[in-house]
Amino acid sequence: MKKLFFTTAVFGLISCNAMKNNNEFNYHVDKFADVEVLRYQVPDFEQLTLQQKEYIYYLSQAATEGRDILFDQNGEYNLQIRKVLEAIYLNYKGDKNSEDYKQFVVYLKRVWFSNGIHHHYSMDKFTPEFSQKFFIDAYNTLPTGTLFPFARDNDNYLFDENLMYQKIFVPKLTKNELLELILPVIFDPTVAPKRVNQAEGQDLILTSANNYYNNVTQKEVEDFYNAKRNPNDHTPVSYGLNSTLIKDKNGNLAEEIWKIGGKYSEQIEKIVFWLEKAKTVAENEQQKKVISLLIDFYQTGDLKTFDDYSIAWVEDSLSRIDFVNGFIETYGDPLGIKASWESIVNFKNLEATKRTETISQNAQWFEDNSPVDKRFKKETVRGVSAKVITAAMLGGDCYPATPIGINLPNSNWIRAEHGSKSVTIENITDAYDKAARGNGFLQEFAWSDAEIALMEKYGFDTDNLHTDLHECLGHGSGKLLPGVSPDALKAYGATIEEARADLFGLYYMADRKMLELDILNNADAYKSEYYKFMMNGLLTQLVRINLGDNIQESHMRNRQLIAKWVFEKGAADKVVELKKRGDKTFVVINDYEKLRQLFGQLLAEIQRVKSEGDFEAAKNLVENYGIKINPEIHKEIKSRYEKLNIAPYKGFVNPVYTPVFDEKGKIIDVKIDYTEGYTEQMLRYSGKK
Repeated sequence: MKKLFFTTAVFGLISCNAMKNNNEFNYHVDKFADVEVLRYQVPDFEQLTLQQKEYIYYLSQAATEGRDILFDQNGEYNLQIRKVLEAIYLNYKGDKNSEDYKQFVVYLKRVWFSNGIHHHYSMDKFTPEFSQKFFIDAYNTLPTGTLFPFARDNDNYLFDENLMYQKIFVPKLTKNELLELILPVIFDPTVAPKRVNQAEGQDLILTSANNYYNNVTQKEVEDFYNAKRNPNDHTPVSYGLNSTLIKDKNGNLAEEIWKIGGKYSEQIEKIVFWLEKAKTVAENEQQKKVISLLIDFYQTGDLKTFDDYSIAWVEDSLSRIDFVNGFIETYGDPLGIKASWESIVNFKNLEATKRTETISQNAQWFEDNSPVDKRFKKETVRGVSAKVITAAMLGGDCYPATPIGINLPNSNWIRAEHGSKSVTIENITDAYDKAARGNGFLQEFAWSDAEIALMEKYGFDTDNLHTDLHECLGHGSGKLLPGVSPDALKAYGATIEEARADLFGLYYMADRKMLELDILNNADAYKSEYYKFMMNGLLTQLVRINLGDNIQESHMRNRQLIAKWVFEKGAADKVVELKKRGDKTFVVINDYEKLRQLFGQLLAEIQRVKSEGDFEAAKNLVENYGIKINPEIHKEIKSRYEKLNIAPYKGFVNPVYTPVFDEKGKIIDVKIDYTEGYTEQMLRYSGKK
């Protein structure tokens, strides 16, 4: 799943009291640090059949069972820290009006939101705003000699003066030993400072705090997996996708496979339990096949089985209900090998899907008319399916921060031979849009009333269209030349791939084909997305970066790479300018047609880099355009945002599904509820009473 985050989420648009029509649906849930937590609606859930509701319920339960896997993947000590933080929160008897306690609560909420102690986007470790003394004192007052009151019944957490035993992932430690272990991880800024490090010239494995590798170097990782690859294999599995690479005491490298009976077995068993139930109420035989293959993969850890599952999943284009569940995306690994656990449960938005079906039905036209070299185009585009979906449940690396577009599978050979499946998650984009009205963002950062009018009139439609094109066609376009490894671009691969998909969408948004296909109804509508993209890439996304830092996250690097490249290449003709009005900097686009031509030129180069596996060219593009920040503009943007009091990051709480049983214990309905709060949901997912 290639994730394209909603552009207005990047802008930080939000209104705390947004309502949906006359239903008084309150999108606002919580706000802390740099985060705003929203809720999303699941329209038309009540119109689904009982079988479909029950199917969604079981899949939604499976979607929450891998949460601890992700916490552990994101950092070796995340689970220990989270459990201690939650214990303090639930048992604290001191002054809850003190600044230390208030900042402690903020820290806990940030850890929940990011599934660990590192920021979900910048990858930097959080700096506690409460004192170490406060933490130690609160820890030492935790009740001893009893079960933790928030433990799941089958987890058997013991906590007494002599022993803390945590069943999941954690070795036996005394109470003091556990404290000594986690104190420097929380408070020492030099310990595990960055979850994913992509700084050129450093060992990206040793300097990244994720938990995909143990006691190995970047060279050892690259050599280990390069030795497994066969350049003559045209259907290669994704080596290393579902394992932790470790070095034993004898210096030998080995993989701990994530499967039942292997690492994360307890959590995977629970996922499989709910998948088995889902299979009994699946809509059709193809869905049952998909679930059976996924269960087989979880039981064996066999990546060939994962490919079989991915092919079966792609071939299921008729079902109304769909889901993703597994080890999917590799953004959390600086080398793009290991996959984080994630899940999303959804069903097709029948009316809005007409738009994406039109796009996918014309996929060959888009491929043939792309500005890239003919050598890099697919002669025949196979199996491109696209739909607009309604998210029903988010889990793992899709929660609380979530994508708005999905394109899977990630395997290049499966895409080429069997096609891909793309979605736009419109109830999520709708939640962003409804919650974003009237906060003053456009008035602060847009150059003139003309740009504001464009974005207010066409912004929602063009945002969704860009996502459609990015996911449906962008990621599925082009091909690798024979013998080129999918991992040839190494740490720069994710940024290049996201730039390729974004550019594909940007280039075609301005094409007359959009009007011919009746996807857009105005020839100038695309200008809304062009302006928004350039404003974001050159200016407003910088609010997410700490002053003095470079850009680390792949999507942000991609957006700045594109914006700075076309800005530079069009400078002589003043295609795009940065103009001052008073002490404020604004983007001004003087020639939209030439800007489109520049997008096309960069798309052609990015596709060449991808197709040829040109590592040096990828490195130069990313390093020269995607990473460095103008410090003066950076400071200005941060200051302007601060005055608006807008949180730059957004995420969601899930709705709660409750089955209704008859006297015989059979499900007769599934109710949906939107009232659960952020803290309540996080504690419930942690198994806290």
